[in-house]
Amino acid sequence: MKLPVFVVDAFTAKAFHGNPAAVCLLENKLDEDMHQKIAREMNLSETAFIRKLHPTDNFTQSSCFGLRWFTPASEVPLCGHATLASAAVLFDKIKNVNNTLTFVTLSGELKARRAENSIILDLPLYPAHPQDFHEVEDLIKTAIGDTLVQDICYSPGTRKLLVRLSDTYKRSFLENLKVNTQDLPQVENTGKVKGLILTLKGEPGGQTQAFDFYSRYFAPWVGVAEDPVTGSAHAVLSSYWSQQLGKKDMHAFQCSHRGGELEISLRPDGRVDIRGSTAVVLEGTLTA
Repeated sequence: MKLPVFVVDAFTAKAFHGNPAAVCLLENKLDEDMHQKIAREMNLSETAFIRKLHPTDNFTQSSCFGLRWFTPASEVPLCGHATLASAAVLFDKIKNVNNTLTFVTLSGELKARRAENSIILDLPLYPAHPQDFHEVEDLIKTAIGDTLVQDICYSPGTRKLLVRLSDTYKRSFLENLKVNTQDLPQVENTGKVKGLILTLKGEPGGQTQAFDFYSRYFAPWVGVAEDPVTGSAHAVLSSYWSQQLGKKDMHAFQCSHRGGELEISLRPDGRVDIRGSTAVVLEGTLTA
């Protein structure tokens, strides 16, 4: 078996920033268990597998492909950064001739279109509803101790818990916050929560670039202690902060140690455009 494989840093224009994803191009059908084995071998937060939908398709001319995402531990229903990485491989490395690509996924059809020096993802927008604190108190206290919390919401469509920290905190607090992810799967083992979003209202520009909101994302339930930059989390964050700020267009920053920027635009059709840059840092052949 020989598979073309790439590693792409997503939501950044600079190598070794943003969120790295592995991307594999499948010329032929892959044994089901090999997806997970390869993802475990790549050992990144997600490995994406692009497959042809018809025998006559090819990666240069076709505009619609199948796409699956695997963490080192399991398959996941949605991954924004690995979708961005997949589109970057097809556009920039394979030289796909189309301006828009459609990916058939577990979350339905997702589109990626070329933009100047970037790619725009068309993702589903997931609403988040108010969550009773006492139902998730153990989870929150295990993760962040006595950190002040301003709001809690839950997204049933993604099983993500959104925790907004107090507006009294600055970006540096969120960046430096020590989060206990190791014990979370034991504390929350009902299956209700599969991801924890910590978010903070943005600050005025001043000397630094202004962002509408900041976030960090943790998913130890699927084998990812902290994800550097998370498109799927922003499909939830976009809904929440649009309501809070009264804005449709927002600029977001995910405060992991690698960091990443996302340009967000809510669409009239109830979906969200998330724009990001990419940097391909590795290309080669997977042999096994």
